[in-house]
Amino acid sequence: MSKQKVYVGMSADLIHPGHINLINKAADHGEVIVGLLTDSAIASYKRVPFLSYEQREIVIRNIKGVTDVIPQETLDYTDNLRKIQPHFVVHGDDWKNGIQSKTRQKVLDTLNEWDGKLIEFPYTEGISSTSLNKAVKSDGVSSESRKKLLRRIINSRKITKILEGHSALCALIIEHTKVEVENEIREFDGIWSSSLTDSTVRGKPDIEALDLATRLNTVNEIFEVSTKPLIYDADTGGIVEHFVFTVKTLERLGVSAVVIEDKVGLKKNSLFGTDVEQTQDTIEGFCNKIKKGKLAQVEEDFMIIARIESLILEVGMDDAIERAKAYVSAGADAILIHSKSKSPDEVISFSRKFREFDQFTPIVVVPSTYSHVTSMELEEAGINVIIYANHLLRSSYPAMSKVAESILEHSSSKESEQSCMPIKEIINLIPSS
Repeated sequence: MSKQKVYVGMSADLIHPGHINLINKAADHGEVIVGLLTDSAIASYKRVPFLSYEQREIVIRNIKGVTDVIPQETLDYTDNLRKIQPHFVVHGDDWKNGIQSKTRQKVLDTLNEWDGKLIEFPYTEGISSTSLNKAVKSDGVSSESRKKLLRRIINSRKITKILEGHSALCALIIEHTKVEVENEIREFDGIWSSSLTDSTVRGKPDIEALDLATRLNTVNEIFEVSTKPLIYDADTGGIVEHFVFTVKTLERLGVSAVVIEDKVGLKKNSLFGTDVEQTQDTIEGFCNKIKKGKLAQVEEDFMIIARIESLILEVGMDDAIERAKAYVSAGADAILIHSKSKSPDEVISFSRKFREFDQFTPIVVVPSTYSHVTSMELEEAGINVIIYANHLLRSSYPAMSKVAESILEHSSSKESEQSCMPIKEIINLIPSS
């Protein structure tokens, strides 16, 4: 007589005694089949796991009591359960409330189709995956693991959200800001190191006035307090020989991606459009820069993102599409389509045309001028990454100006206190050890 089948769904990012206890208890009831959540399944309700699916699978397969491991593609157990029709599903009792309570109910409903049973065990005391994750994050991440993370996030999430950070303090905000909307935890997936905000915070014009060493100092400070991947804004990338050096330096540091725009000459902010003189590089010239950059990198995880300025410079959609095809062929890992329109129609139209011939290369947008568009609308158009490119800096300036004016107006700082963090919170914001 064959043994009864027991299904256990788990993320298993950081294995702890609670996982072992659950597997041991499941094995008492039959052959244990672990439905291991894929990166995409985990990313649908929290951060992308530290370990990849392949790494986690190796660990789980080597735990005593596990008969088989299969991928669970979503939080919903239904497909796997109907395929296997287990006699039992075993889970900790920690999912009766909160985000996973609906998943639990669907498991019960599905098991009823063949008289299967849900067995729940008390949560193992003294063990918390959340606490373990916090401990890992407090120790930081290596350059290698950080560099690889952006690709994994893009491949796992329907839409990747990147927020500008021009200081370590910004990085702390990006690292810890989370909101819950309709049982979904939302957070930013990475940091944008903007040449505009890096220059502005130092009182410099946005004309590539800051040297690489100065900008990398900011990146280092950000990396000291964060675990999220970083995309570096390299403007035009400079001459090819300089760009090769930049790629090697960024990759060694642990930066995940560099964005270069297809313009030449003195940098002028793209949002000026044709109001100032801006020269677009030739397709051949920019493709050569991409190719040399790709040859310079050591590992395939580092990404070169090609930013197309055709819509900014009003040379047309056909030119943008022609360039996108050429840049991908030259090795670009993603395409950033830029627009100064107050409507998202241009970038959405580009995305749909691009997706007619390329279903896989990530599309990146920067909705500074068409800020009313939602991430859901961009996702539906086939866009993968959104960069909110300057919002922390733009929000900080009016707040600081308001406080400065208040102190002068009232000859006292008392009236400005309501606009400021309490001093105790500032002191405790950065742990002393």
